[in-house]
Amino acid sequence: MTRIVIVDDHPIVREGLSAALDGKNGLEVTGSFGSAPEAIASLSSTRPDVVILDLDLSGSSGLDAVERLRQSAAVLVLTAYGSDDDLQTALRSGAKGYLLKGVSLDEIERAIAAVSRGQSYIDPRASAALIAGGRPLSRREREVLGLIAEGRSNKQIAAKLGITERTAKFHVTSILNKLGADNRAQAVALAAERHLL
Repeated sequence: MTRIVIVDDHPIVREGLSAALDGKNGLEVTGSFGSAPEAIASLSSTRPDVVILDLDLSGSSGLDAVERLRQSAAVLVLTAYGSDDDLQTALRSGAKGYLLKGVSLDEIERAIAAVSRGQSYIDPRASAALIAGGRPLSRREREVLGLIAEGRSNKQIAAKLGITERTAKFHVTSILNKLGADNRAQAVALAAERHLL
């Protein structure tokens, strides 16, 4: 059995997740808490393998709890408004997984299975922030990337975006570097793989 603890300050989320996961596919929910301090205080009795943690908790930040919780269990963040900074900070603090609310129950189960084995699991919608070295594409670079994927030249990109050709070339070079790509075709392939297009 994989023991699960759920930490979310919305009772309906806690109850819904508990009902959906407990007893399913070898999962057992051993605790459900509205705050990180409550969850931390319960670790010796609940003995979780995985803690599902919301980052946006009343009166405290779930980010502050990741480091303490990860000493006892794999931390799987499940949050509604994950920013690039939250994602990077959570992973640096030791979270093994990161999901945005709205994912399917199947995906939550896949993430639990992965992090309980010591693997990482990042929601594809959040993974855009995890480009090479944790260097996210800027909004303008995403626009340029979309135009590269359409097969447009630097000159065409410049005309479309109202920028100089030199600036377009600069953005293309930056995108290739951030993606670790050798050329435009490889950049498009890597971007598609990482759900950036």
